[in-house]
Amino acid sequence: MKILVIGPGCAKCQALAQLTEQAVKELGVAAEINKMTDLKQIMALGVMMTPALAVNGTIKVSGKVPRLAEIKAILQSAA
Repeated sequence: MKILVIGPGCAKCQALAQLTEQAVKELGVAAEINKMTDLKQIMALGVMMTPALAVNGTIKVSGKVPRLAEIKAILQSAA
């Protein structure tokens, strides 16, 4: 599973990255987590509000930091 945390590196972006890493650990899924901070690349993906979370190339969350349970549900449905 490929996970992309999208955002310029703000506090909310960092919180989303930490929660995503925690969710991956707790679920025990094999995942590659990357961060995208370049604004041109972010806009090219069509993301207008950060932070955002993409799983396997699909934007799942944009403009908020979801709760840990929400992230787990997203990852389980994508697995």
